[in-house]
Amino acid sequence: MPGGQLIYVGDTGDKWGYFDAASLTSLGVTVDTHGKMPDVVLFYPERNWLLLIESVTSHGPVDGKRHAELAKLFLASKAGLVYVTAFQTRKLMSKYLGEIAWETEVWVADSPSHLIHFNGERF
Repeated sequence: MPGGQLIYVGDTGDKWGYFDAASLTSLGVTVDTHGKMPDVVLFYPERNWLLLIESVTSHGPVDGKRHAELAKLFLASKAGLVYVTAFQTRKLMSKYLGEIAWETEVWVADSPSHLIHFNGERF
C-alpha cells in the first residue's frame, strides 16, 4: 500500500512480531495483549483507514464472526476500518468464497494491484 504505515504484524512464533502501540493508540485504539489481533494492521493516512488484514492460511478468511470480533476490538478507532482477507491465489480464494463476509475486501498475491470488494448493504 503506497504511503501506508505498518502498525502490527503477528507471527506464529511471536504473536506480537512487530507492534507500534503508540501509533495505534494515537488512532484511538488500545488493545489487550490477549485480544485476537488480525495478522497485519496497516494505517493508510491518505484516506484515514486502518486495514485489518487476515491471511487465509493462518485462521481462514474474514467471515461474519471474525468481522464482528475485529469490529469490537477496533471499535474506538478514529480511522475507518477496512477488513481484508489475503490469499496466495484466486484458485485458493475460490475454496472460501462462501465464507467471506460482506463489506470486506479480498487481496490476491497473484494480482497484487487489485482488490475485490464483497458488496453488501453499503452499495
